[in-house]
Formats: sequence, structure tokens, C-alpha cells
Amino acid sequence: MMGVRGAITIEKNNSKYILKATEKLIEEILQQNKIDNSEIVSIIFTATKELDKVYPARAVRNMGYTDIPLMCYQEMNVNNSLKYCIRAMIYINRDCNRKDINHIYLEKAKSLRPDLIKEED
Repeated sequence: MMGVRGAITIEKNNSKYILKATEKLIEEILQQNKIDNSEIVSIIFTATKELDKVYPARAVRNMGYTDIPLMCYQEMNVNNSLKYCIRAMIYINRDCNRKDINHIYLEKAKSLRPDLIKEED
């Protein structure tokens, strides 16, 4: 089993923004890692305290993933931490090396793991 991380930020606390950003993040994680639905064990989401209009998991349900266990939590509130941030951890059944996993950080969330950001051509 492997864990694939990702995060994205949005501009304001709005259901539409939360759902759209979550869908974008999950689609990018799945695409960049060539993850098939049958490989997904579960997905855990966290959101910073400013985001309380809708559960990020609803975006995944809207995408048609109705048989995957999903959980949403509030992110730990740390002073001076990144605001309006949705984080995801996708657990997959795959036998591979950790270096073969592409963790995805979008928008201002790129600042969370600059060591993982690949330079664009």
C-alpha cells in the first residue's frame, strides 16, 4: 500500500470553490500517478478552519467514486500556516517504490513542499 499526498488552496470559503478545487486536485493526483479506481483504498481530506461550507469528499462523490471510503477532518491550526488549504491523502494498493509516487501541490500549496515541485518546460 502506498500513500499519495496533495494539496490545493482556494481564494474564499465557498462551496463551489471547495468542490471545484478538490476535483482539480484529485484529478491531477490520479492522472499524474496513473491511478485506477480499483487501486484506491481510501481518501482522507483535511481543510483549514476557514473552509466550512462543504465537505471536500462531496467532490469525489460527484465525480462518481461512490464505493471508496472517504473522511474529512479539520487541519491542525498552526500559527502563520497556509490558509484556505485543502489537503488529501489517497491510499492505493500498489507495489512500487516511493520515488515513483508523484505528490501534487497546486496553487499556493506549492509552498508546502517546494522540494517536490518540478520545473515546467
